[in-house]
Amino acid sequence: MKKYIILLRGINVSGKNKLPMADLRELLKDLKFQNVQTYIQSGNIILDSDKSKDAICNQIKEGIKTKFEYDVPVLVRTIPEWEKVIKNYPFSKENEKIVAFSFLNKVSNETILEVKNIGEDKYKIVDDVVYLNCASGFGKTKLTNSTIEKKLNVIATTRNLRTTLKLLELAK
Repeated sequence: MKKYIILLRGINVSGKNKLPMADLRELLKDLKFQNVQTYIQSGNIILDSDKSKDAICNQIKEGIKTKFEYDVPVLVRTIPEWEKVIKNYPFSKENEKIVAFSFLNKVSNETILEVKNIGEDKYKIVDDVVYLNCASGFGKTKLTNSTIEKKLNVIATTRNLRTTLKLLELAK
């Protein structure tokens, strides 16, 4: 069995797609995943499985759709992939409040985000992640999930540094 970190996109956001973590954990156990943990209310999951990443993704997506009637994007990463993302962060992590990672469902053919007036905000696209350093703050940045999805033609879900590190800690 391998340990995986799973990210759900768009649940428990602004009162939409409400999905209590206890109900999600129950569903995942019913789907025969092992050692299921969730972290905060935004769709962060750690679990063990002997299935492939694609199989896990499809099974969770279909399970949520069947039980809760939500069509929720699901992204799956292995622990080594997660560690590599953190290790390869290209900007300063000194101010953790402006550090984030946008995880993508696939590698985009695009290598540049055509976004005007981003000020001091920085990004770097590497494989299936966009590294973000948003000096303007996440409430003001133009480097949003929606922008990343539209410009790169992908599904994206973003986690800040604290959440990203905590998920790795819980997985180990």
